[in-house]
Amino acid sequence: MTDSTLNNNKENVNGSVSIIPLGGLGEFGLNMMVYETEDDLIVIDSGFMLPGSDMPGVDLIFPDIHYLAERQEKIRGILLTHGHEDHIGALAYVLRQLDVPVYGTQLTLAIASGRLREYGVLGKAQLNTIAPGDTVELGDFTAEFIHVAHSIPDSVAIALQTPIGVIVHTGDFKFDMTPVDGKLTDIQRLARLGTEGVLMLISDSTNAERPGQIPSERSIYSTIDGIFQNTEQTLFLCTFSSSLHRIQQFIDLANKHRRLIAVTGRSLINNVRTATELGYLEVNSDYLIDARDASMFRPHEVMILSTGSQGEPRSALTLMALDNHPFLNVEPGDTVVISARIIPGNEKAIGHVVNHLLKRGAKIYHERNANVHVSGHGASEDLKLMINLLRPKFFTPMHGEYQNLVRHAELAESVGIPKENINVAEDGELIYLTADSCEVLGREGRSGRVLVDGKPEIELEDIVLRDRIQLSEDGIVVPIIVLHSDTADGGQQSAVDDDSKAGLNTGEIEIISRGFVYMDESEELIEEAKKITRNVIANLSDEQKHETETVQDEVRSALRRFFSKQMQRSPLVFPVVMRV
Repeated sequence: MTDSTLNNNKENVNGSVSIIPLGGLGEFGLNMMVYETEDDLIVIDSGFMLPGSDMPGVDLIFPDIHYLAERQEKIRGILLTHGHEDHIGALAYVLRQLDVPVYGTQLTLAIASGRLREYGVLGKAQLNTIAPGDTVELGDFTAEFIHVAHSIPDSVAIALQTPIGVIVHTGDFKFDMTPVDGKLTDIQRLARLGTEGVLMLISDSTNAERPGQIPSERSIYSTIDGIFQNTEQTLFLCTFSSSLHRIQQFIDLANKHRRLIAVTGRSLINNVRTATELGYLEVNSDYLIDARDASMFRPHEVMILSTGSQGEPRSALTLMALDNHPFLNVEPGDTVVISARIIPGNEKAIGHVVNHLLKRGAKIYHERNANVHVSGHGASEDLKLMINLLRPKFFTPMHGEYQNLVRHAELAESVGIPKENINVAEDGELIYLTADSCEVLGREGRSGRVLVDGKPEIELEDIVLRDRIQLSEDGIVVPIIVLHSDTADGGQQSAVDDDSKAGLNTGEIEIISRGFVYMDESEELIEEAKKITRNVIANLSDEQKHETETVQDEVRSALRRFFSKQMQRSPLVFPVVMRV
């Protein structure tokens, strides 16, 4: 349904809000939600997603923002819930194209600024610092920022006052009764909102399938403390670079056990420095050493804080596991703790790193064999508590794969939200909300993904990715075709092929293959492919032979049919045409 159709079919456009997820509903990461009235539009979060193993050569995935670019004059701001990359990682990409103000807490904007500076957009960015409890007027919307506990400080939920009622967007949250920084989720404000009346709740579904309640961040302290006590050599602690509550506990334990702290990994170094300068981390500078100097101390005197919890190929932990790190080594008897959730799709990469660490003689702790990680996202009982506090009329789950969204919808129904008032939507679908109704309309191309190869300005077309996948699966065949003109041999007729009527004669044909067949053992197949190539060219007209693209297309089609029939495989075929 187009926007014009929507306007024609709905009587009171001024009495409605359109909600469009451009990412985060159907996957983990890529979080971006649009809230739109007739005159105004705001965006909550601007996150990226890391590629899976089925996307060779892709570095990052961003939301497609064509929908926003077409409505830039309506955008009143981008609101950030917290500083994790799946919520702020696409901000630099977005601000390269859209000149709009950004609102976030102090730490969130400080972390985001690093990437904005890296990609040359910090100077023009309109960054506005807010604090929990603040409200900001943005056209038809008034945004109230409410503190919630998460695995990073300065996280907020956002309550939107709109012409038709209050919409609450939770962001990532948990109900931690003993948070590391002492700041609880603002249950009192959430409950007051519920009493005053909430039209719609849009809530985090990451752990919807996990029963019970998520333990406190502090619940892993004793386990990590025991690992410190039992480690006689170097201790490597690996976590997300933005998991600052986790990092604070590691720092506290290093102080307790009198270990020096070395930090490696660019993002981790930057975040520790930024959080320390802003007062979100308490670090005794006497315990900090340069990671390059770690080898100068005895192993039991050092703790290494590292990136690479998801097995990223160029991360510090992966380089150490493969003995490729420029100045840090994992030795037999060392201990490595991977204190992070294994994100679905990263199991193989993480397993690869763990295997190499074990081969190096290290002892490994991770979430599947020890209590070294606790989630920053609420489980099913936490999610039900959020719904009960706010008591919304309508409910839509967000953040997670489709199974997480469906499970969260079931939880909402179980605590009394009528089934007809619950909508499970996916990226790009329009959620049309009025004071009395909520329905999910069609997608109509409102969303998509931008694949990035290297820098954000280098977008990877889908056809390139398909070629890479096909190349990895079926290989490549390169026919090299030499076409001689009639006078190329001093006016004598070429004896290679009798196609002088075309004005061009087929000379030598070579076929090169990589990743398809072993050439030395496939002579019959290659000779047949050469024969087919000759026949294709012989059947072309004089005009067609002079058109390189026509020759390439005809040869490519014929050889792909041949290989598919003979081998049940479809290699990429790239004919090269040379004229002499």
